[in-house]
Amino acid sequence: MEDRLGALPFAAMSAAQQVAAQAVIDGPRGALYGPFVPLIRSPELMTAAQRMGEYLRYRSAIGTRLTELAILVTARHWSQSVEWAIHEPIAREYGISDAMIAAIAARERPPAMAPDEALVYEFCIQLHQQQRVDDATYAAALAAFGEHGVVDLMGINGYYTFLAMVMNAAQTAVPPSPATPLP
Repeated sequence: MEDRLGALPFAAMSAAQQVAAQAVIDGPRGALYGPFVPLIRSPELMTAAQRMGEYLRYRSAIGTRLTELAILVTARHWSQSVEWAIHEPIAREYGISDAMIAAIAARERPPAMAPDEALVYEFCIQLHQQQRVDDATYAAALAAFGEHGVVDLMGINGYYTFLAMVMNAAQTAVPPSPATPLP
């Protein structure tokens, strides 16, 4: 597959694109990569998206480990290889087990999860597969994470779905990664 919206040289970008790109480069990501490569074509959209993503990825109310788990479930649901390549090693670094990662990649329920991981997994699976979350799972998430955490968890699913749609349509090239590619 050919990357439909590949990297633009910084010098070839419009002034608005350069400002938006520099904001990403100067932020915690440190470079313009992944979904921001196609999104730079719409600098205002990219700026809004990257600000939301910066919050959800680095400061969500559910913490980095559970955020990365939610990202993997979302990436797998959308068969999004770029997000998987970026986030699989990060998830592992933050304590998501190899067995969980392999099960998610295989579209199987992980065999052993901590209670908070099982809750996030179930919440995400329901949201993606049924487009809603049942009352029992919602109540458990509310008890575990509070309203702030539940809203952030919904936001993580929605944000990474948005990025998956952008990159799937743009056929964004998968970066080199130590991650095991999605089947």
